[in-house]
Amino acid sequence: MPKIKSSRSAAKRFSFSKTGQAKHKRTNLRHLLSSKSRARKRRLRRAGTLNATDNATVHRLLPYL
Repeated sequence: MPKIKSSRSAAKRFSFSKTGQAKHKRTNLRHLLSSKSRARKRRLRRAGTLNATDNATVHRLLPYL
């Protein structure tokens, strides 16, 4: 059996925690930042995690990570 290719676009967007949860960068931190509060921007810096359905999809896209 040949190896399964990893989805390169998914590999650039997601990483996995030690428990197998997919981590991602949160949205809304690219522009128009002056209107967002300091606390909101601080919360957005933290990595987000995916729900169970999306987590399974990402695991299929990234079989070796």
